[in-house]
Amino acid sequence: MAEKPLGRVLVPVIAAALAAGAGLAFFIAALVRPPELPVDTNPAPLAGHTLCAAVVVTFSSEEDMRAALQSFRDDPKARRVFVDPPSVSLLAVPGTDLKAWARELHARFAAAERVTVLDSDTTAAQLKLTAPPPKCPREGEY
Repeated sequence: MAEKPLGRVLVPVIAAALAAGAGLAFFIAALVRPPELPVDTNPAPLAGHTLCAAVVVTFSSEEDMRAALQSFRDDPKARRVFVDPPSVSLLAVPGTDLKAWARELHARFAAAERVTVLDSDTTAAQLKLTAPPPKCPREGEY
């Protein structure tokens, strides 16, 4: 019986090993990746929520705020929308640059009196607090 050349045996073995390794890597990545956060942009009352990473848009009147609500609901960067007259607090989808989004919202809503970024982790680091608040979870609220 003739022996197969070494190359004819090794190439399929190496290819199978690489494919198995790649499959294992994707499986582990899927296990390690955090679950998607729910998106619900229906305006809800802010009462009872303690936000630690959000953009707050303050309007001069509740009428101006209500006129802007649909735009907030349709914004792909918005994950949650909270109202507290006459302001709207927005939690972002993960990966959103809050400062850049705040600048974008400020330009989009001329009727807004103020657009503020709430970022308790950054604020605590800047103040060098001896007893900082707990780290903000990725949900943006405690």
